[in-house]
Amino acid sequence: MKPTLFVLAAGMGSRYGGLKQLDSLGPNGETIMDYSIYDAIKSGFGKIVFVIRKDFEQEFREKIVSKYEGHVPVEVVFQATDALPEGYKCPEDRTKPWGTNHAVLMGKSVINEPFAVINADDFYGRDAFRVMAEELMRPRDKKGDYCMVGFRVGNTMTENGSVARGVCSTKDGYLTSVVERTAIAYDDDHKIFFTDENGEIQYLDPKTPVSMNLWGFTPDYFDYSEREFVKFLDKDLNTPKAEFFIPLVIDTLINSGEATVKVLDTDSKWFGVTYAADRQGVVDKFAELHADGTYPEKLF
Repeated sequence: MKPTLFVLAAGMGSRYGGLKQLDSLGPNGETIMDYSIYDAIKSGFGKIVFVIRKDFEQEFREKIVSKYEGHVPVEVVFQATDALPEGYKCPEDRTKPWGTNHAVLMGKSVINEPFAVINADDFYGRDAFRVMAEELMRPRDKKGDYCMVGFRVGNTMTENGSVARGVCSTKDGYLTSVVERTAIAYDDDHKIFFTDENGEIQYLDPKTPVSMNLWGFTPDYFDYSEREFVKFLDKDLNTPKAEFFIPLVIDTLINSGEATVKVLDTDSKWFGVTYAADRQGVVDKFAELHADGTYPEKLF
């Protein structure tokens, strides 16, 4: 069974200054998503599912979905702040989305096969999709048999500000913990650091594995996520900026023994448009990748 690629494209792009999911960055108007989907199809993925906001559905279908017709089946689902379990009501002052794992939950009705989760605005590289597809097509005989691609933090930084990364600890090739750090940056000496929950500065080795939200799951992950989302809402329903992150669920399942997460190694280097100042560098990089033959003149 071919796996599905689940693309998280509902973010507001507030730091970037617009809907960066729709930004034309390649030499023929390609978006970052186009490269991810091209690489995923080449690697063996058989279906694409996008989660977006309903308010830009028409533009998204016209500019993004239409180009894949004839290449791969596509589904579109929607993330909204009022998409909550029965008995829960979104607070009136809530404007922020509920987070990445809430977005994942929106795919339950259309995904019945192993699937990978990616961010729409991150470039992962073909090798990352290759190792993920190979792992997802491996036979499984139990629940909670998951995986992730571990990128080296030094290969995921931007010179233009801080980034959010899931900092990983591993043992024997499996994830033991992942902690979301929301402000990892370079200091004046170009060392990588973040400030922990105690206000202390912590430095990271450039080879430290981090999650770039390239996760591999089987459909049972939806059931675990629904359970954990209820727990999250019981605690943080009225916390305006609280988010239900994928690493939160993963850490819970690892600690309970309900899941294992194999960490897949890759030599791929991430790049993306976290900030507007990142844009030109990404445009230049895609031009290089077309010029050297990594990508054809037109992807689709």
